Amino acid sequence: MPQGVPHPRRHPGHARQRGAALDTGQLTAVILAGGQGTRLRPLTYERPKPIVPLLNVPFLAYQLALLKRHGVTDVVLSCSYMVEQVEQAMGDGRRWGVRLRYAVEKEPLGTAGGVRNAVDPGGGGLVVVLNGDVLTDADLGAMLRFHRATGSRASLYLTPVPDPSAYGLVELGNTGQILRFIEKPSPDQITTNTINAGVYLLDRELLARIPTDRAVSIEREFFPGLLADRIPFYGWVATHYWLDIGSPAKYRQGQIDLLGEQVVTDVTPPGVHRDGHWLGTEARVDPGAHLYGAVVLGAGSHLAKGAKVGPYAVLGDGCQVAANAIVEGAILWEQVAVGEGALVKDCLVGARARIGARAQVGAGAVLEADAVVPEGARLPA
Repeated sequence: MPQGVPHPRRHPGHARQRGAALDTGQLTAVILAGGQGTRLRPLTYERPKPIVPLLNVPFLAYQLALLKRHGVTDVVLSCSYMVEQVEQAMGDGRRWGVRLRYAVEKEPLGTAGGVRNAVDPGGGGLVVVLNGDVLTDADLGAMLRFHRATGSRASLYLTPVPDPSAYGLVELGNTGQILRFIEKPSPDQITTNTINAGVYLLDRELLARIPTDRAVSIEREFFPGLLADRIPFYGWVATHYWLDIGSPAKYRQGQIDLLGEQVVTDVTPPGVHRDGHWLGTEARVDPGAHLYGAVVLGAGSHLAKGAKVGPYAVLGDGCQVAANAIVEGAILWEQVAVGEGALVKDCLVGARARIGARAQVGAGAVLEADAVVPEGARLPA
């Protein structure tokens, strides 16, 4: 099987069903990826957010796999930043079992404008919209059944969170109809813990409401307009795995959760699975080196004698870990070199970084591509 191609994988104790395929007649998916991934900088200075690696697989592959699992194979990526890199990595989507097209914005169109630019509102059917930074295993089939049962014309996936103050709250009526939105509420405004999870089902005809001559926000203009005009508009509340991977901490957490099999997904890391580890082609573990717990080693990676990697560590292709170095809870992109006796823990390291002997890179650190950490240095300082 080609590396990184979707393959069934689920937590053995996972109680949820993976969801039946949708009745997808005239159903198109739009993935909103028009931003520059500013929250993930410096990692996104040279690589666009849709293809930042999760377990050495482009993030977009997880969203395509979610859609494919539910029978949605017509997908449009609304994008504008480093589009050539995305196309080079993802192609026409055939490798992932979908037909992937690209709707490139010449100027920022906003979240609603991006959908309108990607899909013609003419004809019938539905559009499923995913925010381009959402890692989820939501049951889209159940969401569609809810959409049809309620007679909704627009449905939002809502998820409960412990602290909703950083998100947009969505208040619901007794039958699930959406009553109002509260963006980033103050403590006295918190009346519910259900937030907009960035997955929408929309009747295609509704897209004609979106102006084409300016940027339009789906959250601040399009959705409130539906409420004002009393268009049937409902919230589907579910507790499936959901994470916004748009910040460094959440990006790392998403990979820890994937390694811990907390996410139902059809994507596996490239390589072979052996003793709880994923080993890429020609990855080498010298005698006396040790792997602990869930670990991904990219193709051509090398662990020298005395090196310790894991638990919850991901090494991209061509990484080198010298003698007696420790990599734990860290995400390393391609061709990172870790010097002898260094400690790299609970952090993110960009491609081709060099970490000197006996250096320590600790929790919360984010190293850009080609970063150099001198021998014996400590980060954060």
